[in-house]
Amino acid sequence: MVMNGENAGSADGTGTGTGSGAGAGPGAGSGNGLGDGFVDGGAPGRQTPGPAASGRTVSDPAAPGRPASARTVSARAVSARAVSARAREGSSAPVGLRERKKQLTYQAVSDAAIALFLERGFDKVSVAEVAAAADISKPTLFRYFPAKEDLVLHRFADHEDESARVVAARPAGESPLDALHRHFLDGLDSRDPVTGLCDAPEVLAFMRLLYGTPALVARMYAYQGRSEAALADALGGGLPARLAAGQIVAVLRILALDNWRRIDAGESADAVRVGAARAADAAFAQLRTGLDAAARTDPDAATDS
Repeated sequence: MVMNGENAGSADGTGTGTGSGAGAGPGAGSGNGLGDGFVDGGAPGRQTPGPAASGRTVSDPAAPGRPASARTVSARAVSARAVSARAREGSSAPVGLRERKKQLTYQAVSDAAIALFLERGFDKVSVAEVAAAADISKPTLFRYFPAKEDLVLHRFADHEDESARVVAARPAGESPLDALHRHFLDGLDSRDPVTGLCDAPEVLAFMRLLYGTPALVARMYAYQGRSEAALADALGGGLPARLAAGQIVAVLRILALDNWRRIDAGESADAVRVGAARAADAAFAQLRTGLDAAARTDPDAATDS
């Protein structure tokens, strides 16, 4: 199966992915009902959020043949901050031994890959080299990661259904938008990398790798598409829910990217925090009232001078 970037059919283990994607922006119209209409509009029997894709907590399972410097970079680059613990809130299901071993393998291979990518660049490291660094065969690597890009974007797997779980676990009487707004502001306070508001060196290195590699940016849209689908299901399904989910996911993506760009330009997370919260408030207000109302407001009101 051909994917973006390298795949199991590649001969030399080199190459980069191609592809494109565009995030959907907030839709037009007012009174979209997200503030109230979806409070009880989801599927009956709303459930507490289950576990994320995995409980990945291993920092550096060193593999034979992997240089010490790479192990050090890897342990820092994929620290707990890079895979937010908030993505696993509400998880209480036990993980079996087989699944735990599978998670450890995912972590070890991804750690090895990211260390090499940070050191030499995504396009200059082959899948064969990653497999050797992780002490596994190339076919085994592809059983875990269908495409080269997934070695990096594996870090986002825990977040694919994060918004959906926030909606599912919200307190009675709280609207989905209020829950997601609160969750994003909490992420700003905790400097969650998913919000873009984190200036830890290891996170900055990871984000520069991600946003500086076109193949990774293109592949990231697939992960965001799954996040959008999960959120639409949590909102009750149907066209209105899909439209709402597309707008919400786009808002979260753009807010995080704006925060990241400011920090990458040299501002500290603390300096960006006030403006980031103000922008989030304005964005969620726009989701509640629609584009017509937003167009009548001062376009500079949500910016931090």
